[in-house]
Amino acid sequence: MAHSPGEDTTVVDLPAGRLRGAIEGGLTVLRAVPYAAPPVGDLRWRAARPHPGWSGTRDATADGPSAPQMYREGGDPVLGGHGSPPFGEDCLTLNVWTPAADNARRPVLVWIHGGGFVSGSGSLPGYSGETFARDGDLVVVSVNYRIGPLGYLYLGPDDEEGGESGEGGGSAEDAGSGNPWLSDQLAALRWVNENIAALGGDPDSVTVAGQSGGAVSTAALAGHPQAQGLIKRVILQSPPFGLDLPGPDAYLERTAAYLELAGAKDAAELRALPWPELIGAGAGLFALTMRWGYWPTPFLPVVDGTTLRRHPAEALLHGPATDIDVMLGWTREEANFGFALDEGYADATREQVTARIAETFGAEPALEVYAAYERARPGARPADVLMDLITDELFRVPAVRLAEARAALGRPVWAYQFDLPTPAYEGRLGAAHCLELPFVFDNFDQWSQAPFLAGLTPAVRDGLAYAMHRAWIAFVRTGDPNHPDLPLWQPYDTPARTTMRFDSVITALGDLAGSSRLLHEPAEPAEPTGPTERTGPPHA
Repeated sequence: MAHSPGEDTTVVDLPAGRLRGAIEGGLTVLRAVPYAAPPVGDLRWRAARPHPGWSGTRDATADGPSAPQMYREGGDPVLGGHGSPPFGEDCLTLNVWTPAADNARRPVLVWIHGGGFVSGSGSLPGYSGETFARDGDLVVVSVNYRIGPLGYLYLGPDDEEGGESGEGGGSAEDAGSGNPWLSDQLAALRWVNENIAALGGDPDSVTVAGQSGGAVSTAALAGHPQAQGLIKRVILQSPPFGLDLPGPDAYLERTAAYLELAGAKDAAELRALPWPELIGAGAGLFALTMRWGYWPTPFLPVVDGTTLRRHPAEALLHGPATDIDVMLGWTREEANFGFALDEGYADATREQVTARIAETFGAEPALEVYAAYERARPGARPADVLMDLITDELFRVPAVRLAEARAALGRPVWAYQFDLPTPAYEGRLGAAHCLELPFVFDNFDQWSQAPFLAGLTPAVRDGLAYAMHRAWIAFVRTGDPNHPDLPLWQPYDTPARTTMRFDSVITALGDLAGSSRLLHEPAEPAEPTGPTERTGPPHA
């Protein structure tokens, strides 16, 4: 709703109700805006329900609780933490940053945080929408949704409430217990569609962006019938599309282990437990599901055939989702995030890593595959080979396969690889998972607690952040990330396979991931090949 001169611009009237926000850095900001009913009591593990609304003017000046999750005082050695108290089940809220609550119909960016399906919050300072709203004249929305056991535990069809889920076109309220996280995000998208015009946004120009688990969410949303027409573009940052997502039967084995850890016989007893006990049982599931040489994922989306019919990696290859614009990328050393600082892997042997390779490639090619990775990274230790393998099979190769498939459909993606290594921890992290985030948001002041940024040269850091941040803005606004401070960035098609390499010098390269792509083809392992440089001025 446009404001009259002299009117209080912090009060906005939405279809959802009247809110009082705040002016922060010249932007109107609304925090802890409810988009669905609190999923408590019998609504635990149910699909998101409409919020009952409120009377009068609701205060929207302070962040609400983040979704319940594990918390360690002092944080972790890479990010320094990815979620902090207060936590609470009444967490289905979103934050909005807008240049003005007027009728300007600005492009909208919806951010879905990642966190391995177990951590994170849309209200983390690093995910503030301030820079995008200010620098790009965008309306930015960040979403809190259920994570960990409260968002991803699958209780089986016996716990469902009847009817088909929205995947088949029915209402979200008809959905059962599968993938409550997805019902939350769909509800948030509907809120955006119904309310964002009153906040200066264009409901017909919505880009959903997510990183890691949030990128999996973004792809799942893009392919969901309930989201049809609600999403124009997506940005997929480091999606772990190589995850083997369980079906119902496989997941129920995991659920049985979780019930035992929680000391509960069934869903009814779980609903009676306080949420801290549920999170504690989730920590136990970490230990039970860990395997040497694999990224730990105690909780995962379930491909139940009802709420989620296919792996999100395939969602953008079918039906109306093929018309959605896609930007897709990964970091060069994704897996170093979880493994490089783990002393349990530092002394990995060639034999151990070869055995792990054999689990993917089979015993016969394993030695040749190890040698190919060794040649691609001169001086590589066995742990380095292992991390490159995990990066490839979980992140880089599945992303490239999606890019290849979209190219074959004539709907190519814009592909990138983030290559700038961090000097933190003597350089052991390289260009690790999550490292691109402060560059994308261009808000390093909001990441001061993150150890993995230590030692970055400000001139290089800030120049790269400027170029990346504006590429994301350009894509949200137009579907094309090119801008004057980038080399020419062509979509990923064959045979060129153009991929933008974000490093101290930004370069558009042909087939940057070619060695990984060829190595992981079903045919005999191929010798790694070098990328082909494409035209474009360097950028420091």
